[in-house]
Amino acid sequence: MTRFNLTTVPTPCYVLDETILEQNLGVLDAVQERTGCKIIMALKGFAMFGAFPLIREHLHGIAASSLHEARLGREEFGREVHVFAPAYKEAEFEELVSYSNHIVFNSFSQWHRFKPQLAGLKNHRSCGIRINPEHSEVKVAIYDPCAPFSRLGVTRENFREDHLEGITGLHFHTLCELNADSLARTLRAFEEKFGAFIKRMQWVNFGGGHHITRPDYDVGLLCDLITDFKHRYPVEVYLEPGEAVVLNAGFLVASVLDIIHNGMDIAILDVSAAAHTPDVLEMPYRPEIEGAGKSGEYPNTYRLGGLTCLAGDVFGDYSFPEPLRIGSRLIFTDMAHYTMVKNNTFNGVGLPSIAMRDARGQIRILRQFGYEDYRNRLS
Repeated sequence: MTRFNLTTVPTPCYVLDETILEQNLGVLDAVQERTGCKIIMALKGFAMFGAFPLIREHLHGIAASSLHEARLGREEFGREVHVFAPAYKEAEFEELVSYSNHIVFNSFSQWHRFKPQLAGLKNHRSCGIRINPEHSEVKVAIYDPCAPFSRLGVTRENFREDHLEGITGLHFHTLCELNADSLARTLRAFEEKFGAFIKRMQWVNFGGGHHITRPDYDVGLLCDLITDFKHRYPVEVYLEPGEAVVLNAGFLVASVLDIIHNGMDIAILDVSAAAHTPDVLEMPYRPEIEGAGKSGEYPNTYRLGGLTCLAGDVFGDYSFPEPLRIGSRLIFTDMAHYTMVKNNTFNGVGLPSIAMRDARGQIRILRQFGYEDYRNRLS
């Protein structure tokens, strides 16, 4: 992509590129057209509703994990709303269901607890059970839904065939940033344990974590897997990626506030890994920066530090063709997913602005944040 007009972007600022977003949506649309599956967007990864008008032209709805996500999906997206949470609150359930089309339960105890409330509704809600195929594909333990002692989903040992009355769907989720070969292995495990119950269902949700828009993703294999599954079972198939919708479409523009030296050159930025890109520390990973290389790759190497007093608030070590200066602007790439939805105001640091960049390169600021956004979270 061409560089932003940096003089027009306030920093820090998240910028969503509409052109890249549309390219991603085109890939997802092609999968839907080839297979007849339905793709919905997981709000846990991306919930920037300013982009919903474009996304809902292509995707069938959203996947929510809370009352607030479900309400946002109903009010701002306006298509199907699918809900799953490890457990539901009694005080919230009636409102939650009012926003939902599909509601998935994490246990049979939750299903039996709330089944009477669902029976009294005028409008039908499709109910499902999340199952755990006990098949791990994710290497990072914190993101593995099928790790030993996982709280997510019903294992085969605990699955109650005699309690399926009213259940019309099965949901599994085993992936995170993975290719279609991981889904192929998951489907084998899923069918081996739960295949006997699929024909009693109306739909199966293959969950999220499908990195469909990544350049090396095997879209052909994904389509073959879905088509074959639908051929063998008369069910609707859903996928609910979050990251794939906005992969590589988001940027975080930052400025250098100071440069110090302590064994190496250290640049202090007006963004924070801890507050503005939490996955950098949680995953952990080293985000890419436009025009920058690894330590020592170019003549000028810096450690890039964040704005908070957390000692470990560090993005990593980067090198640049030209020296950085106070006021230099940096563009972190792939900053749409798991940034805005997870950011925080630790230390009282301000949240980055939110903007969209259209096909002409024009940047439109959608939201700026101030003191009241910080204050109103605390009392």
